[in-house]
Amino acid sequence: MTEKLILIDGNSLAFRAFYALPLLKNTAGIHTNAVYGFTLLLEKIIKDEQPTHFLVAFDAGKTTFRHATYKDYKGGRQKTPQELSEQFPYIRKLVEAYHIKHYELPNYEADDIIGTLSKEATANKMETIIITGDRDLTQLVNDHVSVYYTKKGVTDIDHYTPAFIHEKYGFGPEKIIDLKGLMGDTSDNIPGVPGVGEKTAIKLLLEYGTVEEVIAHLDDIKGKKLNENLTLHQADALMSKELATINTAAPIEVSLADTLITEDSTDNKIELFKSLEFKQMLGSLDTAPQAEEVAAIELASLEEINLDNRTSILIDCFKENYLKNEILPLAISDGNKTAVITADAIARNDTLAAYLSDDSKPKVVYDAKKTTVLLNRLGVEIKGIEFDITLASYLLDPSNTIIDVAEIARLEGKSLTSNDQIFGKGAKMAIPSDDVLNDYFAKQAVTVLELSAILKDKLEKNEQLALHDELELPLALVLAKMEMRGITVNKDELAAMQHELQGRLDTLISSIHSHAGQEFNINSPKQLGVVLFEDLKLPIIKKTKTGYSTAVDVLEVLQGKHPIIDDILIYRQLSKLQSTYVEGLQKMIGSDGRIHTRFNQVLAQTGRLSSVDPNLQNIPIRLDEGRKIRKAFTAAKPGWVIFAADYSQIELRVLAHITGDASMSEAFINGTDIHTKTAMEVFDVEKDEVTPNMRRQAKAVNFGIVYGISDYGLSQSLGISRKAAQKFIDDYLASFPNVKQYMDDIIQQAKQDEFVSTLMKRRRYIPDITSRNFNLRGFAERTAMNTPIQGSAADIIKLAMVNYDKAVKATEFSAELLLQVHDELIFEVPEEEVEAFSLFVKDIMEHALPLNVPLLVESDFGQSWYDAK
Repeated sequence: MTEKLILIDGNSLAFRAFYALPLLKNTAGIHTNAVYGFTLLLEKIIKDEQPTHFLVAFDAGKTTFRHATYKDYKGGRQKTPQELSEQFPYIRKLVEAYHIKHYELPNYEADDIIGTLSKEATANKMETIIITGDRDLTQLVNDHVSVYYTKKGVTDIDHYTPAFIHEKYGFGPEKIIDLKGLMGDTSDNIPGVPGVGEKTAIKLLLEYGTVEEVIAHLDDIKGKKLNENLTLHQADALMSKELATINTAAPIEVSLADTLITEDSTDNKIELFKSLEFKQMLGSLDTAPQAEEVAAIELASLEEINLDNRTSILIDCFKENYLKNEILPLAISDGNKTAVITADAIARNDTLAAYLSDDSKPKVVYDAKKTTVLLNRLGVEIKGIEFDITLASYLLDPSNTIIDVAEIARLEGKSLTSNDQIFGKGAKMAIPSDDVLNDYFAKQAVTVLELSAILKDKLEKNEQLALHDELELPLALVLAKMEMRGITVNKDELAAMQHELQGRLDTLISSIHSHAGQEFNINSPKQLGVVLFEDLKLPIIKKTKTGYSTAVDVLEVLQGKHPIIDDILIYRQLSKLQSTYVEGLQKMIGSDGRIHTRFNQVLAQTGRLSSVDPNLQNIPIRLDEGRKIRKAFTAAKPGWVIFAADYSQIELRVLAHITGDASMSEAFINGTDIHTKTAMEVFDVEKDEVTPNMRRQAKAVNFGIVYGISDYGLSQSLGISRKAAQKFIDDYLASFPNVKQYMDDIIQQAKQDEFVSTLMKRRRYIPDITSRNFNLRGFAERTAMNTPIQGSAADIIKLAMVNYDKAVKATEFSAELLLQVHDELIFEVPEEEVEAFSLFVKDIMEHALPLNVPLLVESDFGQSWYDAK
């Protein structure tokens, strides 16, 4: 195989990926967009180039040997956003997962590492490809070295070869440093010569060859201003050339031999992709090894199972959506004997049906919610579930992604064939033969019983058994009922909304075209950029490598400068609303006229619930058109209404309870608006002096503190500088000293325990809290601060749901719980019961968990979800 070396400029590509992709997060709160973009690049390069040698070079720090020449080198650059900084450790882990060498050298840049290795490779006549978002590296191009320059994102690439450079500039790669010497480089704060741009620099170099020769021929250069600038800034030009010159003899401690790619393995990639939740990447990996040779279980009949013993019940469906997909067999094991019963035989087996519905017979399961729903679809009720290994494993470490019994077994040091190995993945999924399927289900049932004892013991040691028994398990059964019940959705209402929205979109399109004086594709950033910045002459805010930026933040800066801008911003919002929600929800309505979402109980590390197929927790409500989508969600019966009960500022109230801050607690106890109170404290003004803008900023910081906001995040939220945002955060913490003390204390506690807990002892492990890496440690510290707050708020509404379900059975209320959306519970209830039911629910929710400050629940009702808000 021909040897080929790939050298990647790590920092440059990380920045490209970060700004090219949306600000993605996984459920653990880790920003992942730069890591994801980097992964796309690695996959593309490995596939297209099939290298034998590979190295990713990183900058080691802010200061290099070039600063000795020019102290303002790279000066003026904004501080790297925390949201990007925290991703660099994961990018390094990513590179290691691919068995690729990475390296950095103090006092030198990644460019110098790349330059030195490419020189060694050239001496060995090895083909070398350098991948970067920085044109400086094009000076290294020669017959053996190409530079792949990423123009947009990380996958749109120009190939710089000697021929390409000559065609582009009229000279070879060796003169790139002279080009930089004359024109400078604003990105690196290299001054160059004032008034000399790329065109002028190229013209000078084509005539004279080098910076030195240009200076030697100053008498021949016409143009008074140009000559004057070149004469006055000779030293700057020579210094700029020196700064732009890559050191190809850096004292690196890696050689070509160190860059040899070792044998690849998918194991590390799988672990990393799971933690980062790169589902598409996981799906592309061949993660299905040969099924292990495990002795088949000899199946017994149901009559041989000791139903007086604690048993495990294992039932599943083909593919993910258990609310509608094909139901597979049920396996039952008492630890000694195991039986498998086909789905169609379950309801016909009176002994089994009676056993399943007997609350006095203890049972353990893999997934209580799924098990309950599947059996209900078969007309069988299950009672007596005392343990759920899925919930237990999640509580023990919520960072683990639980996908099947085999994954829980693996976490506990046991080996079991996985779902993917049995059913395959994607389009290749298929139900295996009965023999294979029955043996697989039997093994799972036996394993579930074994794991239940292990996991229960661990929960007891963690003082978390009550969290399982009194909160999560009963909640799973409440959620099962909610999923089966669904919520009525008026398809005609959505269709009418779709028609109305399309009318608005058509009007906006006409208005935008009228403002532009021409028709064009509004959805094309390139065409839109030409219209805005060339035809309408609006001020250029930001340029990309492919043209003008028309991103939302750019358009918001331009608001008020031309009426077309407001139209475009509204058009974009309504267009997404139309396709994703108004049209999308219509496709999700079942034959019963209801949407049946599935609640995920074991995803978020904070304990929050989420929903899928469809996600009813993310319906946008900032625009009135978004809020109106809730009009389609109605009560199912005449005379019934939708009733919504919502916790008011629950996370801030939890913060006040946990920190014991007197000023914050006083506000909640006295019913003072907390955002006004915060504005009074931070701005040092009286209540009647608080302006709406002060309150808006105070609100952003109040909620930002809960979510571990950074100066960058707050600056983006408020449209202020990062310096001003940091001052605001500092002033806030000075105004609420107990909050600052809590933050310091929880970090110290996390360093000692490596986990933090909610008020109900839900744990979140934070191993990076003691990391030597600043970025990893910083993210871990923010996680330690906000998890007890967010997690306790999540626990409170879950507890309220469980308490409601118990209490309502002792009443004559006919109400039914339909949805949980963040801090809100949605019911349908007879209108005649609303007044009494409102007091009933308010009492349960406000007393779910006693705090030192009052919890406050606000409620309303109406014919639709929209009317109930």
